[in-house]
Amino acid sequence: MRYAFSTLGVPGMPVTDAVRLAAGAGYDGVELRAHPEEPVHPGLVAHERRAVVAEFARAGVEILGVAGYARVAQAGDDEPVYEELHRLLYLAADLGAPYVRVFPGGGDQPRDAADATAARRLGAAAEVAAEAGVRVLLENHDSHPTGADVARVVAAVGHHHVGALWDVLHAWRAGEAPARTYGLLEPYLGYVQVKDCVSREDTTPVALGAGALPLGECLAPVAAHADAWVCWEYEKRWYPRVPDLAGLLAAGRAYLERGAAL
Repeated sequence: MRYAFSTLGVPGMPVTDAVRLAAGAGYDGVELRAHPEEPVHPGLVAHERRAVVAEFARAGVEILGVAGYARVAQAGDDEPVYEELHRLLYLAADLGAPYVRVFPGGGDQPRDAADATAARRLGAAAEVAAEAGVRVLLENHDSHPTGADVARVVAAVGHHHVGALWDVLHAWRAGEAPARTYGLLEPYLGYVQVKDCVSREDTTPVALGAGALPLGECLAPVAAHADAWVCWEYEKRWYPRVPDLAGLLAAGRAYLERGAAL
């Protein structure tokens, strides 16, 4: 397997520092949170994008993906969602990142309506993604927390440049067994986001292996694929009082490697 971490765990950290941390702790890549409050976001101009690419290239670290906040199932007009999707796709293409993460965001709409909206928008974005050489990955999140939820939408799109991102926390909290989630998402899977937390009820992040998530069960089916990416999403952005990610990275990398070898 190949290993990355998300800059959600190092909020606001300059690119140079994130790259240095990745290289120093033996991570192959970094998932970039693409929000205006972060150093890398769709508002960067061309020379700023080139500088980010050069920084990663110097360290031999890959940009795994651009973690965007487009909500493809949300109610309302399509155009603002398309605009956000396109901005994320072009950013990823300029950075050489293979993936763009998006959310469902279906709210309290009926399931069929939310699914249809998400599939329509993702289908429309698929050709742009193909031209850019990027895959859009729908994360199991909010209104669509399980693998079954995401698989319904992605299967309806039926395009290789639209896939799935498995966030192990949300499916587990929704009661879906890891083996089932993987089985449903495997045909569409881009990469896996791992994390650990205190309990199903208390999602305060902890070091990998120190919490309640069955990470061994999550890693087991992925470990059979040498080119599979696993990304540690340590949500310090939402829990500022937890320990800094920098001090946990090396042990986290070792834990993931041990889990993959089981």
